[in-house]
Amino acid sequence: MNMLTSKTAETEAPIRTVAVVGLGYIGLPTAAILATNGLEVIGVDVNPGTVKASNNGDVPFVEPDLGVHVAGAVSQGRLRAQLETPAADAYIVAVPTPFKADKSADMSYIAAAARAIAPQLTGGELVILESTSPPGSTARLAELILGLRADLSLDGHDGKPKLLVAHCPERVLPGRIMIELVTNDRVVGGLTAEAAEAAAALYAVFCQGEIHLTDAATAEMSKLVENAYRDVNIAFANELSVISDNLNIDVWELIRLANHHPRVNILQPGPGVGGHCIAVDPWFIVAADPENSTLIRTAREVNDGKPGYIVEQVRKAVSEISSPTIACLGLAFKANIDDVRESPAVEIVRRVAVQHPEAEILVAAPHKDHLPQVLAALPNVSHVDTDKAIEASQVVVLLVDHDKFREIEPASLSGKRIIDTRGFWRDSE
Repeated sequence: MNMLTSKTAETEAPIRTVAVVGLGYIGLPTAAILATNGLEVIGVDVNPGTVKASNNGDVPFVEPDLGVHVAGAVSQGRLRAQLETPAADAYIVAVPTPFKADKSADMSYIAAAARAIAPQLTGGELVILESTSPPGSTARLAELILGLRADLSLDGHDGKPKLLVAHCPERVLPGRIMIELVTNDRVVGGLTAEAAEAAAALYAVFCQGEIHLTDAATAEMSKLVENAYRDVNIAFANELSVISDNLNIDVWELIRLANHHPRVNILQPGPGVGGHCIAVDPWFIVAADPENSTLIRTAREVNDGKPGYIVEQVRKAVSEISSPTIACLGLAFKANIDDVRESPAVEIVRRVAVQHPEAEILVAAPHKDHLPQVLAALPNVSHVDTDKAIEASQVVVLLVDHDKFREIEPASLSGKRIIDTRGFWRDSE
């Protein structure tokens, strides 16, 4: 078995076991990659179904190559999952950090993880917050733990055993997680330099990219800035798409031509922005400094407003049809995955169904065998296969550019009103 050594001023503490708290889209891949690199890993999740699936070597969501890693680690006895947080040498907290109605971060999952970890500590452990969080979240995690464990400290003050606390944000793209976990650079920020070095040593077990050390708040902000940068650039493309429609210009042709300039690289427009990162993280920056984040806020508002623009296009397309059937293709927030978190496609389908109760909404989502609850509750929405959705519909709305939809025969779209939010069928026109 692999064994790391975390160096402190007084001793060298071996890291044999790692507890990964939260077995979602980031936690489970992280647990699997650590386990397949020789460490004993205990995954923790509040969902019994997730725990059962993980212990069976199964993956409860779609992510290429993850199943091989999980099944291999479980069969080798290096990865197991449970509901309760165990004693371990290191903890990686990878729980959700959604935003509240006021767009501030919901820190309740991190607080729950802190409360579960605190009783297991004896001193010398490494606790890493990997959840994307506002600046100061790692310090808050440490405060919560130390508030329950006054016998520990961050710096060994008064001879108390140390607790090493750091932040290491994930930087991976869904659909490429198992590749990018290994190849991407990582940013590691510690509440102390010693904590940063210990966390870097743990990630070096599998990370082939460079590991950059900094303080915790800067590491937290770096992840938010990366996603806000993407959001601002996507907002420019989405705003261009609306302007181009009003001027009767093909936005995809416009962008293609503009991108021939050596210093221009405009992104592609779409129906909005989704996912657990880009659609959420910029709001954490806005909440941290509302007065000076006007550009970031505006970009979020542009992207959040794009689903409404698509819904209006659908309204115009069905305005002369008494009882329309509308095919909506795709639910995920990006192509070739099943992740519907903050997905604009889901929001568009919901709004169309609510605004057109007389319409039949046929959803084709190749990576979903059931509808999200928000759609399943609507009586005029059903999940069908792609061919049936297109055959029965007068209006086809392409929301996600899944490769599976490349199999659609162009002839099957003949005579139908097409709303292509991704420029998906331009090449076949």
